[in-house]
Amino acid sequence: MSRQGFPRCLRLLNAGDYHHVFAQADFKIHGKGMMALVRLNPLGHPRLGLVVSKKNVKHAVARNRFKRLVRDSIRLRQHQLPAVDIVVLARRGVHELDNATLHRQLHGMWKRLEREANAAALAASSSRSDMTGYP
Repeated sequence: MSRQGFPRCLRLLNAGDYHHVFAQADFKIHGKGMMALVRLNPLGHPRLGLVVSKKNVKHAVARNRFKRLVRDSIRLRQHQLPAVDIVVLARRGVHELDNATLHRQLHGMWKRLEREANAAALAASSSRSDMTGYP
């Protein structure tokens, strides 16, 4: 059975990690009430960072619920996700979504992320093979 924990290695821990993603995001994935900025990483596993401002989600209970649900979603899908750094930003209105809707939104975002990352990896490998002259 695979491990389903959420250890420190699956988190963006410092400002430099966040800046790395904000400076040059490879993908932007939108969901209802949230957006994910994504940048490929060489670590071999996904890492998650969360940005939930008081301006967009007023109550601490709602901010913590959103963060808990996003972390849980990543924790359960960590083995299917590509090696990327993800920063999920909460937008206005995300606190109005119920848990089931939020789970559906996140599931759809991760599926789009997998598709886009796989397409980018194929494009990168084909461009490298074009440069070397080998198929």
